[in-house]
Amino acid sequence: MTIELTLEQERIIQEEIKSGHFHSPDDVLEHALAALREKNRQPRTLVQFFRESPFVGMEMKFERSQDIGRKIEL
Repeated sequence: MTIELTLEQERIIQEEIKSGHFHSPDDVLEHALAALREKNRQPRTLVQFFRESPFVGMEMKFERSQDIGRKIEL
């Protein structure tokens, strides 16, 4: 099988090899495929969803303002 990589993908693979995390491009690919299988195998819980959210760390308030009612004429 022949796979064409983008320049960015090649750069990332080379960085991982230079850093010592992997010994070859094959090692990087094997690790990526194993991670993909694991991710697809386990269902995400609501807690995991919020932990992985791009909004983690942002101070967001999801509370409603108290409804104090309003005057109406009958």
